[in-house]
Amino acid sequence: MLGAIALPMLSATPASAAPVAAASTATNTVTPCRDLPPLPYKVHAPAVTIRSKAATKSTALGVLCKSHTFTVRKKSGNWLCITDKPAGVKGWVPGTYVYRDTRICLD
Repeated sequence: MLGAIALPMLSATPASAAPVAAASTATNTVTPCRDLPPLPYKVHAPAVTIRSKAATKSTALGVLCKSHTFTVRKKSGNWLCITDKPAGVKGWVPGTYVYRDTRICLD
């Protein structure tokens, strides 16, 4: 079975035309990428248990679901001490099940 993909036609701007919009935005103040705050941590497993201590047998305080974002306060080995602001829960999660989004700076 063959299919076709419809793509919009792109028009080329003549080389002699000056990009007016680009010239006016060049004077705007832009925050350099490296000065932006770090991106949040997220859960990449279906769920991860928040523990009272950095140990799998410690008391469970709550559960974070996939893609939930949270703040990391400190690290101990492979464990992250986190604060889940919406629930107000502070505890430990294993770093194996979470990741931090990264930003690529092209400046």
